[in-house]
Amino acid sequence: MILRGGLSGLAGGLALGFFLKWIQIVTGLKVYTLLLNVDFVYSNPLPEWVEFVIHLIVAIFIGMGFGFAIEKLRVIGFLKTYGVALLITLPALFLYFPLSMLARKEVPSVFDLEAFGWWGGGHLVFAGVMAGVKRAMKNTS
Repeated sequence: MILRGGLSGLAGGLALGFFLKWIQIVTGLKVYTLLLNVDFVYSNPLPEWVEFVIHLIVAIFIGMGFGFAIEKLRVIGFLKTYGVALLITLPALFLYFPLSMLARKEVPSVFDLEAFGWWGGGHLVFAGVMAGVKRAMKNTS
């Protein structure tokens, strides 16, 4: 249960990262930079791949919590599974604001509604992929 949740979190984290990277390339909004933003913790800049691995580790832990919740709540059906994924992902949506304020790198302003919209859209993708992968793994066992 927790392993499958972790794998669903990894898949969701990859989807979120690639989605926001693409949005940043297409729009110029630094939402991917914001996603990987840990520069307020470390004095020396980290390579992008290290920041991405940190992001994936967080996504795996979120996925593990998701897998645990799905099993303990005995959630059945994709829509209910997606609902649980959304509830677990919701706090990450609001990390946009403190991450924007704490960033040393150039990232979108806390008042940039377009960037916040893409950030929110990316986290909907994260929840959807997490729920979809969890469902697919359940159907194959």
